[in-house]
Amino acid sequence: MATTIRPLYDRVIVKRITETEQVRGGIIIPDTAKEKPQEGEVIAVGSGKLREDGSRTPLDVQVGDRVLFGKYSGSEVKIDGEEFLIMREDEILGILESAGKGKAAAK
Repeated sequence: MATTIRPLYDRVIVKRITETEQVRGGIIIPDTAKEKPQEGEVIAVGSGKLREDGSRTPLDVQVGDRVLFGKYSGSEVKIDGEEFLIMREDEILGILESAGKGKAAAK
């Protein structure tokens, strides 16, 4: 049975995007010595930050966005054997856009 999770308020769920292993000079770096990637894909978003007047501020990120985040951002959780990060939207440093996507949006 697959578990679904819905983040609350201005939180987002991010799945890290792992880079392909590159061997330089024949040296293989073990997984324990590698840095975790700081890039991920947004899996789910909350409904927005609650204002004092009761309305919600919509989030800038959407499901499917590729994002950059800080090295120590978010809380790691394991759901159905997969690792995810739950973080506030303000912990996200930026949204990665492909060159073609950015030009189409500018027109």
